[in-house]
Amino acid sequence: MLFLIFYPLKDVWIGFNLFRYITFRAFCGSALAIILVLLLGKKIINYLRNKNFIQPIKEFMPEDHLKKNIPTMGGILIVTASVISFLLFADITNRYIILGILSFIAFAILGFFDDYYKVKRKKGLDIKTKLISQSIMILLLILVFYFWVEDKGLRGITQILFFKNIFLNFRVFYPIIAFIFMLIVSNAINLTDGLDGLAAGLIAICSGVYAVLIYCGGNFKIAHYLNLLYIKEVGELSIFALILMGACLGFLWFNAYPAEIFMGDVGSLPLGMMLGYLALSSKQEILFIFAGGVFFLEFFSVLLQVIYFHFTKGKRIFRMAPLHHHYEMRGEKESKIVVRFWLIGILLGIIALASLKIR
Repeated sequence: MLFLIFYPLKDVWIGFNLFRYITFRAFCGSALAIILVLLLGKKIINYLRNKNFIQPIKEFMPEDHLKKNIPTMGGILIVTASVISFLLFADITNRYIILGILSFIAFAILGFFDDYYKVKRKKGLDIKTKLISQSIMILLLILVFYFWVEDKGLRGITQILFFKNIFLNFRVFYPIIAFIFMLIVSNAINLTDGLDGLAAGLIAICSGVYAVLIYCGGNFKIAHYLNLLYIKEVGELSIFALILMGACLGFLWFNAYPAEIFMGDVGSLPLGMMLGYLALSSKQEILFIFAGGVFFLEFFSVLLQVIYFHFTKGKRIFRMAPLHHHYEMRGEKESKIVVRFWLIGILLGIIALASLKIR
């Protein structure tokens, strides 16, 4: 919005020309998101606690979790700060931004109802209801993205790791592949949100990586130099990515161990969707193996545990899934597990960025 207001006034004052630059607006948006979360944090926490929106803890969770009496739905902080920053610093006429904001809000609403029912009924949305709702929303997002947002020449294409000028074209099968990818990513972030600060820190890392990837892909000179697909107008999404990073870093002020508030599905669902959307838009879906590697480890630890438990009739690979609970059951401290997972996330993020030059 500020871009549309101030940039046309560049001839009145040269300082308004700064709004032309994506990097300037991205850093301003990220800073604003941090500030908004910090300013609103205590008020939201106190309100949720007074309304008794306390995160219900399941009986089979590790013993330390049973002692926690912490409000949930803290994702409201992230969503509110992010949306305000998006509207102020992104070009709201950009199709990538329009679809991103609408999808972000829609997934936040779904997460809100799931959290609300968990608190009031001691049971969230039925798994089938939640999965069907999530699937419908993802399918709509992908179809709108495929037929309206994306350039016809780029439809169905994705970039290959570590190779120059080699791309996969899934053609008409792309929406199916994208649907599976988005479903895995959005649920992987949800599963990772189980320890104080774990999900918020990893989302901040992954968002930062995709901010760089998207900016490179949306800049003609950089994309040509690095042998990336040049995607016109996608660079605006790097603002989206840095704002998410800022909002999550601000949230860590209250969510880092020992947490004062939990993110809840109102935060993890839209953030998971957004990371998947950033990967699709930048044509860097395969690179998510590194950029979001810890999320994949968490997701597949649950998948393998369920499959192995079923076929062996009760045996387990891990003491508990997702993976972070396995280490808790081994006696590792929660804060140590979180920091180590962050470090793994940073390392994998560096590998993801290094792959740009390896090409």
